[in-house]
Amino acid sequence: MNRGGSVGARVQVPGELREVLLEFTISYLLEQPGDVVTYAADYFSRLREARCSALLYEGAGPSETLSPDESEISHEEEPPVGRFQSRRKSVFAETYDPEEDEDDDGTRTIFPKSDEQRQRLSEAVRNILLFRSLDKDQMNEVLDAMFEKRVNKGDIVIKQGDDGDNFYVIQSGVFFAFVQSDPTQEPVHIHTYDNRGSFGELALLYNMPRAATIQAQSEGSLWAMDRQTFRRILLKSAFKKRKMYEALIESVPMLKALQPYERMNLADALVPRTFAKGARIIKQGDAADGMYFVEGGEVVISVLDDSGKEIEINRIGKGGYFGELALVTHRPRAASAFADGDVKCAFLDVEAFERLLGPCMEIMKRNITDYEDQMLKIFGSKQNIRDIR
Repeated sequence: MNRGGSVGARVQVPGELREVLLEFTISYLLEQPGDVVTYAADYFSRLREARCSALLYEGAGPSETLSPDESEISHEEEPPVGRFQSRRKSVFAETYDPEEDEDDDGTRTIFPKSDEQRQRLSEAVRNILLFRSLDKDQMNEVLDAMFEKRVNKGDIVIKQGDDGDNFYVIQSGVFFAFVQSDPTQEPVHIHTYDNRGSFGELALLYNMPRAATIQAQSEGSLWAMDRQTFRRILLKSAFKKRKMYEALIESVPMLKALQPYERMNLADALVPRTFAKGARIIKQGDAADGMYFVEGGEVVISVLDDSGKEIEINRIGKGGYFGELALVTHRPRAASAFADGDVKCAFLDVEAFERLLGPCMEIMKRNITDYEDQMLKIFGSKQNIRDIR
């Protein structure tokens, strides 16, 4: 590939674009509506309404912040599709309906790996956005289904305009992403993957031609997963998670304030977390990173007295939730939470909390009063909890 004069300005991509596109894509592929344009207009209108509601309750302007890594094209994202490309329609014959797939084992793809290979792959996929909400069994299926591909300097891994065949996770090596917006122009170097990241997911999710060319700039190693396995694992895991969390969401009184589509979005955003007996789930004084809904087991809420002793103030069982007060008040954790026996929770990170739970904010603010009353009874003070109503 001739790269003379091909290095241009970096393509600036809003940090939350990746999240929004993935959430929309999974929702669309699961629901299979008749008209994608009508569905998209409705979906994003509802998302905007939910965002506005959250901002009204916060009263503090935009609630989402971008990390430095998210201010430009992500190392976990295939470059965005150019406007010059058109949508292919024939590939929609390759549909996958997660509700009809009852055979979990019969369709699994397994590539044998040594312990050393499996360990390297586990490290490579640990922070991949697409897989962050998978449980242990689903992650094992991902590890089973990926195969190693070694490349030499100059190799073209994927070519712009080709059909998407595999999703790739980088084990090692440097890779350049090029986009050619016009056949008469030189390809533009828009991104460098340096020994980490993943690419190729957008063409598989959207059934579109490759949006960019990826070329190896050194010897390297990739982990790959074929199109059908990628779609089946991703879509089935999202489908199963949504079904699993529907019952949990129905059991939480506070969440009855949400509309049905808001509950579906919440189900998609929840991440499973398990804790062994005695494990500390949150620590008093720490910064808040999210809140928890209890799926099973019992959680003990405690605070430190003046002597440093943990004082139990509450117990939360299935259908309950905790950790929301620090998110509402924007203050450090006011209490600790411990697992009393094995506990299974659904975790909602702070960004999703602010985006999705605006309609529930008043209910959570009322909980501050209950907490203050408990502090007053036990310690004779409200432990410096600010009432932000």
